[in-house]
Amino acid sequence: MTTVDVGAEQKSGKPGHRLQCVVVTPERTLFDEVVDFVALPLYDGELGVLPGRTPLIGRLGFGELRTKESGVAKRYFVDGGFVQIRDDVITVLTNRATPSNKVDAAAATKELELAQSRKALNDFEVAEKAKAIARARAQLRIAAVKA
Repeated sequence: MTTVDVGAEQKSGKPGHRLQCVVVTPERTLFDEVVDFVALPLYDGELGVLPGRTPLIGRLGFGELRTKESGVAKRYFVDGGFVQIRDDVITVLTNRATPSNKVDAAAATKELELAQSRKALNDFEVAEKAKAIARARAQLRIAAVKA
């Protein structure tokens, strides 16, 4: 008699196995969906997640969160935060998550100009200026891709 370890098959990332992606802001849960793939902007690069991923806790950077479900991609601007990946559930905690079609390029350009003109006189102000510039540039990249 042949036995099949269903848990091992699910962890292999075979078709039919999916990820639960939950994005939470202080105001609300932006979405809670089952998807095939998620790409996250970590503070030091991008992370792609498929089913069966080893558990992880990471710090998010400013950038684009992408989900793909049945070949359809959804994109969001994520304003930093944290991510937990465990048992094929991706939980994103962020201050702000905006659908890419609602990212305002003009507002992001203005934010970038203000950030670049800001004077930084100590280490804290230098770090805050760098974060503001990175945030605005990430929004501009996302706004440039929307069609």
